[in-house]
Amino acid sequence: MPLAVDCAAELIRCKVLDSSGRLKSHELILSYGLALVRFVNLITERKQKMVSIPLRQLAREVDIPIWVVDLRHELTHGKLPRLALCRKGCDVVLEWLRKTYWSCQLGNNLCEESEDEQEEEEQEGVEANAELDNDAWEIRTPQHEACQKHKEFHEKVRDVLISYKNEQFRVMQTVQSVSKSRELWSDSSSEVDWILAQIKDLMQENRETVAEALLSDGFLIPKMDCLKMLNIKYEANKEVWQFKIPQTFYCFWQPLLTGLLSRSFTQILIEKMFMELKECSDSSELRPQFLINWSSEMLTGIAKVNAGKKRQHCNKQVSAKELFLHKVPLQWIRLTDNCLEAPCWATPHLLQLILTIMRPRLPRSSRKNLLYLASVYAEGGGPLSSPGLSSDCSEQPIYTIESLQWRARQENQVKNQGQTVEKQEDVLERDDGVEEVEEEEEEMVTETNPLEGLAHSGNMVAIAEKRAALQGSAWQITAGKKLFCKT
Repeated sequence: MPLAVDCAAELIRCKVLDSSGRLKSHELILSYGLALVRFVNLITERKQKMVSIPLRQLAREVDIPIWVVDLRHELTHGKLPRLALCRKGCDVVLEWLRKTYWSCQLGNNLCEESEDEQEEEEQEGVEANAELDNDAWEIRTPQHEACQKHKEFHEKVRDVLISYKNEQFRVMQTVQSVSKSRELWSDSSSEVDWILAQIKDLMQENRETVAEALLSDGFLIPKMDCLKMLNIKYEANKEVWQFKIPQTFYCFWQPLLTGLLSRSFTQILIEKMFMELKECSDSSELRPQFLINWSSEMLTGIAKVNAGKKRQHCNKQVSAKELFLHKVPLQWIRLTDNCLEAPCWATPHLLQLILTIMRPRLPRSSRKNLLYLASVYAEGGGPLSSPGLSSDCSEQPIYTIESLQWRARQENQVKNQGQTVEKQEDVLERDDGVEEVEEEEEEMVTETNPLEGLAHSGNMVAIAEKRAALQGSAWQITAGKKLFCKT
């Protein structure tokens, strides 16, 4: 189907929905916005060459009004314009399509512009080129050129990712059902395949920038309005989705990620997630929560595919495809360092996954120490402490009732984490069929909890603090940790 026909159909569909009165104003803005963004992207893309050319310049070449390109820029960067402006943009674009395509198809002269209009457009083009020339002479240092090149490449990646989002939302609007959308999202379409091919070409040039764009707000890290459009009530189900991505959002991005997550790009993307997590300061925001959840989802997927397991779904809902189809050997020592350099409340869980998947495995003592170190990070109330945990308790004197209860909870948490690691390691080792399973199972029988000794040292510190607090009074603590009165 010709691009002009496809774009005209989308724009006319928006006008029909507008005249029906069934949609609210913000829904109409999104509908118009998707159609306008798609029009500008598809029409200007044919004019792109090996060197990236600004959209404003391409729009001038095909006589698209510049303000339509500016409107597209506002829509793609989360600034929703007024409905009246979207309606005007739709009318202008339909008129452009009539002159440029439909009139030419009918064989009349309506596609010819007047000489005055041509002169005005030429004059605007000369002025714009003069401005571009002046800007080019201002700063020509190598650092500036590299920064400008990176900025333009990043914008190009964002444009392709926006095309992917628009296509997925278009599918959802077509069926008017989230569950049916999941089915259609899982089936690869020619449009998604084309977008995926574009991103793969961009990855050949710079994988790091592609990962950076994916993790920018509005893509793998959603904005609240995007979650509402997908009917995801994240705040109400935050605890349910801890370390998990909501199913609908997962299905939304799964086709793209499955096509991109090669061994090298997976390493880059997870490392970039830890780096971004390190920069976060508020655990209540969506950004750190989704960075943690995506890291957990990817590491869990790698663990299952590396162990030769396939996820089984028994429910009636559409099962989400796996992110990874083949084994993914990564640089695990490097990922361990990155994980520990970004301490937060989720560090024990993420480190536990890494240590479980890692091959060759670290010695058992090293794994215990690393896990305990991660638990100390989480307990210390770092920049991303657990949202549900009050950090004031850790600063209270040890002999208050509240602080004793808090300390007991922390010690139980450390013990439970150690036990969970041991159980998961054993399960994966059985699946691998490695001989060391039998040896480690014997150690499991004979060894005590790997963190008991470390937790015991914490108990000794607490007892010492209690004795110091009671010194000089009539009460003392015996060697059996019981309280007695000397009088």
